[in-house]
Amino acid sequence: MSRIDDIVQWMTRLAPLQLSEQWDNTGLLLGDPGRLVSRVMTCLTLSEDCVAEAVDRNADLIVAHHPLPFRPLSRITAEDETGRRVWQLAVHGISVYSPHTAWDSAARGINAQLAELLGCVGIRPLIPRPEPEWEAVGTGRVGQTSPALSWQELVQRVKSTLPSARVRGVPTHRPISSVAVACGSGGSLLDAAIDVDADVLVTGEATYHTCLQARSAGVGLLMLGHYASERFAMESLAVQLQTEFPALAVWPAACESDPVQDC
Repeated sequence: MSRIDDIVQWMTRLAPLQLSEQWDNTGLLLGDPGRLVSRVMTCLTLSEDCVAEAVDRNADLIVAHHPLPFRPLSRITAEDETGRRVWQLAVHGISVYSPHTAWDSAARGINAQLAELLGCVGIRPLIPRPEPEWEAVGTGRVGQTSPALSWQELVQRVKSTLPSARVRGVPTHRPISSVAVACGSGGSLLDAAIDVDADVLVTGEATYHTCLQARSAGVGLLMLGHYASERFAMESLAVQLQTEFPALAVWPAACESDPVQDC
């Protein structure tokens, strides 16, 4: 068996917490680092369903991409949704680790994996870290496609690679040879994509006004859905954890699904 701290140390090597955005809440958020662990679940979001699955399957640790709690709590009671989930996890002795934006920006993190899934080469950070020692990491990613793709060819590549994607977007008519990537709510990186002369920004979700800005700039904006743009990387993380810690039982939450449904 391993201690929770063994997994924490491995996670911080994979996704150093120094890469976290200042507003984020990352690291070990609940639990005792010295406690022994034998069962680990990964998930995108610690919804009530995911908490219930972790309890039912006797998880000792959850690695959840989205932090719980995200903001400081003045009290933890079962009278509100966040407090109820935290309390239930604590009662059952289940610890929580969240890498969130550190995992987004890591060298082999979500954005790097997403760019690779789209067939990009020459992948580099969209917004590099200023420190020389962090050369390979940073916010978002940008890479090249060869040969160049049409808008419809890129859409079909996304649909075949990420079947859970609910693809919407602002089309572009120019050949796509430079693709910027920003998982989750990444529409705010459109300016950065324009600055590096990307032909399209692939993200999870973006606002209406960001879509208008993309159309005005002639840049494609392809939205996969927040869930589809990140969940796959929590599944791959479960495989990595199982490989690194073969004595553990590791699985991605089976209950998790996109809360946004077609009507």
